[in-house]
Amino acid sequence: MGANWTPSSWRNLPIEQVPDYPDPNAVRDTEDRLKSFPPLVFAGEARKLKQSLGEVAKGRGFLLQGGDCAESFAEHGADNIRDFFRAFLQMAVVLTFAGSKPVVKVGRIAGQFAKPRSSSNETKNGKTLPSYRGDIINGIDFDEVSRIPSPDRQIEAYRQSAATLNLLRAFAQGGYANLDNVHQWMLGFVSGSPEAARYSQIADRITETMEFMRAIGISGENHRSLRETDFYTSHEALLLGYEEALTRQDSTSHGDWYATSGHMIWIGDRTRQEDHAHVEYCSGIKNPIGLKCGPSMEADGLLRLIDKLNPKNEAGRLTLITRFGHEKVEKHLPALIDAVEKEGRTVVWSCDPMHGNTISQNSYKTRPFERILAEVEAFFAIHNAKGTHPGGIHIEMTGKDVTECIGGARPVLPENLSDRYHTHCDPRLNANQALELAFLVAEHLKSDANDAAAKREAAE
Repeated sequence: MGANWTPSSWRNLPIEQVPDYPDPNAVRDTEDRLKSFPPLVFAGEARKLKQSLGEVAKGRGFLLQGGDCAESFAEHGADNIRDFFRAFLQMAVVLTFAGSKPVVKVGRIAGQFAKPRSSSNETKNGKTLPSYRGDIINGIDFDEVSRIPSPDRQIEAYRQSAATLNLLRAFAQGGYANLDNVHQWMLGFVSGSPEAARYSQIADRITETMEFMRAIGISGENHRSLRETDFYTSHEALLLGYEEALTRQDSTSHGDWYATSGHMIWIGDRTRQEDHAHVEYCSGIKNPIGLKCGPSMEADGLLRLIDKLNPKNEAGRLTLITRFGHEKVEKHLPALIDAVEKEGRTVVWSCDPMHGNTISQNSYKTRPFERILAEVEAFFAIHNAKGTHPGGIHIEMTGKDVTECIGGARPVLPENLSDRYHTHCDPRLNANQALELAFLVAEHLKSDANDAAAKREAAE
């Protein structure tokens, strides 16, 4: 943190991707209201996540980060949250079982409301309006009233985040995540797929293990780790006025500042200018930070950003989320890894195989599943060749049976896109596709675990 940093010092710097609010006084009033609200998350939780990510950075864990492209007010409901959580737990179980390492579970949820846009305006049928920037800013309906940015939406986003967090904490700590329920996490529409059969085999083995452990006196009743799980929230820190209003000083850590809007926040590929507002804000808070790295990221620029965001080289502080597209990974990723390794920087490397693989099909934005798999495959291959740890994946997914990404073992065809295309912004993997991706990653984690075991055996 720079000597002159404050939660509002970002206001003195250039900024990208800001909404044009018609009434600045109303914005200030909203931010003042938010400053009086309770924190959504707590500093101790953020520190615990940072500690877990520190283990990932050292090769002793794996980061699973995923969830909605953009949360909406209209689709907020207990069933949607539960089904997302079920799909997420399934993925985490598959990865943990394969890699024999802890999986750090971080959702894109309870705060992922704002979206960067490539253009400030959108034109349909000769009519031009401001672009939709997420429900926290304006509405998705293509009309003049809906597209006017309204600061009141920040209050609604806060309240929805609080309600979502309340339910997620109940699921994670109240017994739903108990490994005795491993079979019950299966979503109905996934049943009968190849992935469901593979998952059931893992679930059967876990159930057998649980029965054995129970026989020798170890169960969820006397061991918290068998009945509960740590689940964290994250979102892109795009709307800095909202973030500042929820930035609080922690009295238990010598006055450190934390963003209490979510446990982890990230800087997007469009707002990562090192001398701009978003980097300035994130440089001063103590939460774990993510940094999206697209094809335009150069090695020297990355090192300067690392110096700004993690000057003390703290393990778990910074996650580099690479998002190149399946055809560009081999061109861009190796140079970034080499630069980081040469300078001895400690980071978590995570792969976002979604954002670089978006195409248009039948007038819909979509993402071919085979391209998503190809980027993940390349990510693991390059890290294995470099001897570095491929530490995580970052995906847009849902527990709903949507038809937004084409392909998969139970394929969504281009002509199916209109069937259940529900996203408010970018296409998401459905639960079946997400589970299929988890099995691909699991194969790599299992291979890495076997290689490590072989090396230890040879050394002995």
